[in-house]
Amino acid sequence: MTIEAVRPESGRIARDGRARSLTGAPGPGKGTPLTVHHLNQLLLVCSLVLLVAVAAVRISSRSGLPSLLVYLGIGIAIGQDGIGDIQFDNAELTQVIGYAALAVILAEGGLGTKWTEIRPVLPSAAALALAGVAVSVGVTATAAHLLIGLEWRQALIIGAVVSSTDAAAVFSVLRKVPLPARVRGTLEAESGFNDAPVVILVVAFSTSGPVEHWYVLLGEILLELAIGAAVGLAVGWLGALALRHVALPASGLYPIAVMAIAVTAYAAGALVHGSGFLAVYLASMLLGNARLPHWPATRGFAEGLGWLAQIGMFVLLGLLVTPHELADDIVPALVVGLVLTTVARPLGVVLCLMPFRVPWQEQTLMSWAGLRGAVPIVLATIPMVQGVDGSERIFNIVFLLVVVYTLVQGPTLPGLARLLRLGDSGAADLGVESAPLERLRGHLLSVTVPAGSRMHGVEIGELRLPTGSAVTLVVRDGTSFVPSPETMLRRGDELLVVATDPVRDAAERRLRAVARGGKLAGWLGTGRDTEGSQAGR
Repeated sequence: MTIEAVRPESGRIARDGRARSLTGAPGPGKGTPLTVHHLNQLLLVCSLVLLVAVAAVRISSRSGLPSLLVYLGIGIAIGQDGIGDIQFDNAELTQVIGYAALAVILAEGGLGTKWTEIRPVLPSAAALALAGVAVSVGVTATAAHLLIGLEWRQALIIGAVVSSTDAAAVFSVLRKVPLPARVRGTLEAESGFNDAPVVILVVAFSTSGPVEHWYVLLGEILLELAIGAAVGLAVGWLGALALRHVALPASGLYPIAVMAIAVTAYAAGALVHGSGFLAVYLASMLLGNARLPHWPATRGFAEGLGWLAQIGMFVLLGLLVTPHELADDIVPALVVGLVLTTVARPLGVVLCLMPFRVPWQEQTLMSWAGLRGAVPIVLATIPMVQGVDGSERIFNIVFLLVVVYTLVQGPTLPGLARLLRLGDSGAADLGVESAPLERLRGHLLSVTVPAGSRMHGVEIGELRLPTGSAVTLVVRDGTSFVPSPETMLRRGDELLVVATDPVRDAAERRLRAVARGGKLAGWLGTGRDTEGSQAGR
């Protein structure tokens, strides 16, 4: 199969940004129409790639290899220097698909972000996303100019491109590492926030080179961030309000509605010249903390879309790479990456977190956990589309940097956390699904007791649920029964809890408190962190 963009005489990217041919025979003629036969071939290839990518997740989880590298490897393997011989060099199409995929990934990440974890760290995360990016751009660009001889414009573009931590990489790696809530919340919020200023910087440097008046660029960044934040908060609040007060006829419609609202925030933010990335992340975070009905199903749907977006984006980026052109840029990529990970990132973390008195152990881990992934590679297509001199070399350097340093940082992060004694062995959280009972003005909560829950061994009467709520059914080992106050809960139990509307939130808070602190939760202060927990975690 061949997928190619017709190349103009002066460059490798088609000027109109569209794939010219898509056929099952090598070397088709220009303008070959897309038939049902060709579509079937494309669907076969895509489905096989998805199956291989899904199987590769298991391999990567066992080996500790970040899944993004596996997906990039699949794209390279089926590309023009690989076994698939698929010719693809359309940077414009890659950029468009990459933006769409990033919007979905940020939406999934925002839906899974706990407000109780990031609320205390919002100032530090914002500092890393703004001042930290500025420090990283300056240090990295200077090194790229002085050490590998890039022109200042190219050096600034590289510095800006690699200064963004990747939301997909951070979300997928950090949620497998038992880190303290403050560290995890700071890193997740930073990765959700810093895409916006970095995109603005890359576009500015790619269209007009170095900015003469830095304060003008700073004002534009702040304005776009403010607009994006306002749009995201407004769309998220209105969407959550609508979904909580409108009973949809089928539970499967809730996940679709949530993702549609999140994408609306991205599109609306971008159309009014704000930051669409910040808008979608904030809107999704509001939705994720709004205790919406059928939340586990929504999270599962969003997670599936997030995986699909990651697979498609990384495979496409792997296709865009020309492996035989990478050899000359290995050393420059290693040099820039070394400066970024050992100087620029740690310096930005120390300077930004100094006012917040963050312990040095946490600063060390945050310095090493500034993971790069698809975002820098997608942003590296911007100068290619804009026709910046040396843009192909910029893309190659960024691609190699991401691959090498993700391979180094990702697998070593859990070991570093243990070395710094930053592991968090807290109990696993409950899975709670809420189904509205409109006519009864109540809710039916489906509660799953996970393996690490301290609810194990607690009697029903010791839950001390608020008046107006009760455990009505327990499902254990495939058998259901009506419990008594003396019924002792076990790991793996599924509970049905009926709660009237006024006490619904209090009942869930109490269940989460007991899951974390056992029967004495509240008396020992163990339930305090769960007071603001949201449904579906």
